[in-house]
Amino acid sequence: MSIRNVPLVSGEFFHIYNRGNSKQEIFLDKEDYSRFVKLLYLCNSEYNVRFRDDVVNKHIDAFDFERGGSIVNIGAWVLMPNHFHIYITNPRPGLGLVDQEDNLVNITKFIQRVCTSYSMYFNKKYERTGTLFEGRFKSVHIKNDNQARYLFSYIHLNPIKLIQKDWKDIGIKDKKKALEYLSSYNWSSYLDHKGVKRKENTIINLEDFPQYFSDAEDFDQEILTWLSYKDN
Repeated sequence: MSIRNVPLVSGEFFHIYNRGNSKQEIFLDKEDYSRFVKLLYLCNSEYNVRFRDDVVNKHIDAFDFERGGSIVNIGAWVLMPNHFHIYITNPRPGLGLVDQEDNLVNITKFIQRVCTSYSMYFNKKYERTGTLFEGRFKSVHIKNDNQARYLFSYIHLNPIKLIQKDWKDIGIKDKKKALEYLSSYNWSSYLDHKGVKRKENTIINLEDFPQYFSDAEDFDQEILTWLSYKDN
């Protein structure tokens, strides 16, 4: 494994993302999205979980699987047709399963587990071979609170591009429609931050993240502020 320019160290925050090889779509139907979402939960485990053996063959819901301790903390995530974004941190020393000799291990192990398992599922389902993702995942070190706070909105507003690709250039044409679309989009942590009760709530763990929003209403206000944004 080559060493990154910015090590994925404990106590720091990172924007992780990757897309399909040659920008190809990596989610073709609801089953695909659902599989990746379940992997976000299952692969964040101290155990080496096998989806078929531990979930499918036992006829249980993925979110009912006792995964044990988590190896990373996820603050926000979103899946788009040809890419994904995750806001992530290694647990601080003493609060999680951090390898003190190699701080790369937790985030890298988690993302590799997710992408490898999903690629195997995708290739088998669609009878294809070869690389699904565009190389190794990308990481951006989040250096300050303003950048971090913006990232929460950036990640959760990604789906707006599916109904209005140019919204950042000309502004949102219909804010009510945009908010309704976000509230109906199951493939992100937007609903979890809104306080909607669902099994996917267990994917995020905010204990190691600064408290950027006091409550769901504060989160809503931040989203509304960015929905009014327009590049000049």
